[in-house]
Amino acid sequence: ATHDRAPSDTKIASMEANGNVLTITTSEPNPALMNYLGDPYACIIDMAASNMETGVVAGTGPYVVQEMVTDDHLTLAPNKTYWNGTPKLSKLTIKTISDGDTLSAALQSGDIDAAYGMAYESYPNFENSKYQFSSIQTSRAFFASMNMTSPVIQDKAVREAVAYGINKEGFVKTLLSGHGVAGNGAFPDGFSDFGGDKVTTAKKYDANKAKQTLEAAGWVDSDGDGIREKNGQKLVIRWLTYPSRQELPLLAESVQASLKDIGIEVEVNNTANRRQFLKDMGSWDIYASALVTAPSGDPQYFFTTSCVPGNDYNFGAYDNPEVTKMVEDLSKEFDSSKRAKLAVDLQNKILEDDAYVFCSFLQMNMISKSNVKNYTAHACDYYEVTADLDIE
Repeated sequence: ATHDRAPSDTKIASMEANGNVLTITTSEPNPALMNYLGDPYACIIDMAASNMETGVVAGTGPYVVQEMVTDDHLTLAPNKTYWNGTPKLSKLTIKTISDGDTLSAALQSGDIDAAYGMAYESYPNFENSKYQFSSIQTSRAFFASMNMTSPVIQDKAVREAVAYGINKEGFVKTLLSGHGVAGNGAFPDGFSDFGGDKVTTAKKYDANKAKQTLEAAGWVDSDGDGIREKNGQKLVIRWLTYPSRQELPLLAESVQASLKDIGIEVEVNNTANRRQFLKDMGSWDIYASALVTAPSGDPQYFFTTSCVPGNDYNFGAYDNPEVTKMVEDLSKEFDSSKRAKLAVDLQNKILEDDAYVFCSFLQMNMISKSNVKNYTAHACDYYEVTADLDIE
């Protein structure tokens, strides 16, 4: 089995198994290896017992696949030889329900016992004694990437004004009904060594500061239509995003309103086909997306994938040689305190460049009927189905 990130992340040259001892040799020193081994792509799979064509694999989890119908359901039975306890359920079915109203109706009718990904507007239906919520802050960030090849975004004043002009707290409080955490840097408060307020260069919402920044750079509303212009060009930003994460269209709505207040017109392209638009760098100015910035608890992943030229998630072609050098240093540093300091310094630098705006972090909310036990949200987003999951 192969994965597009695994080779560059792990740098594994060879592996040798001797009983229960696995010896891994890397092609170069890799201080984040233990963290990367906690990523889902590093799951241990019995290749002889797996069917890679159908996607049904034999792993090390508490349940085994009985039936899988793509985009419909997955039926599981207990793994009788599970290493970490005896699974409590005799059968578990995981259904794919992409429509929010259908998901809400299924939980209310009893067709399903638990749900993840419920639309925020449906929450009031379950805020009673028949149901229970399990919530946790995660490192899934909703953030904006600046297209550094776009002429309007290359204007530092515009990037600064956008950063000042996005009302993160208002977005979380109003459109997310408080079900989220306003962003600062690339990592939330839970990462105490390198997240939250450890980062000092993130711009706070300040509409007046945004207006002053644009005025000083020559962006003025000379015709009184509410939109600024400079040298005959209207200040219009094309905002690209996608609908599969319910927060992203809401973020676009919030940004469109708050930036209009400072004289920037935002044209939103909310499309499931965003990958095609991303390939055409001339078709967008800012791309808003969702990414788990620390999927295995280490900061290196975000910087490697998103801040180095040519890498997977550097959609805006951000290129700062100083940042690239710092990322290289991070990838070689084994001392945890020095790694944390580098992670903070990197965040401060990319935010000084206004290459990104970290708007909010997901508060994962899982809803279940009151008789469901141990259906618990996990910060890494991967460990909801455990041997302790039960229904009374």
